[in-house]
Amino acid sequence: MPKSISPNLKRKARMAALQSLFAADIKDNLEESCLDWLTEENSLSKETAIFAEMLFRGVVGHRTELDEITQRFAPAWPVNQLAVVDRNILRIALFELLHNPDTPEKTAINEAVELAKAFGSESSARFVNGVLGSVMAGLETGELVAGIPAQEGG
Repeated sequence: MPKSISPNLKRKARMAALQSLFAADIKDNLEESCLDWLTEENSLSKETAIFAEMLFRGVVGHRTELDEITQRFAPAWPVNQLAVVDRNILRIALFELLHNPDTPEKTAINEAVELAKAFGSESSARFVNGVLGSVMAGLETGELVAGIPAQEGG
């Protein structure tokens, strides 16, 4: 991972990762990254592209776990029925919260809300913030452990 990448470049990387995840999700092929095309199209710096690729690969590698956590903390909303944008914003934020200790928790949540405002529907930011707030409460109470969901009933 790049040593020092500015917050603005990280935001660009998150946007690129979201766009790539969105495209891959639409194609129903989360293994296929569109980051090469996005890097050229958006002229991302090397550091930004590396961070975006890390986010993309991290989400793909932990997708099942991330979706289970979303389902657990937003039970009224089946993950496969969420808007594709919202689902992938949550995946990125959860990956950063649970698997990227370099990203402060508040930053992961704030960035997710900003992505939801920019790319989601009118209610996306409130929905994303609510789910992530519930996840944070689960982390604080020990109901959820970073990287490993806690066992039911324990």
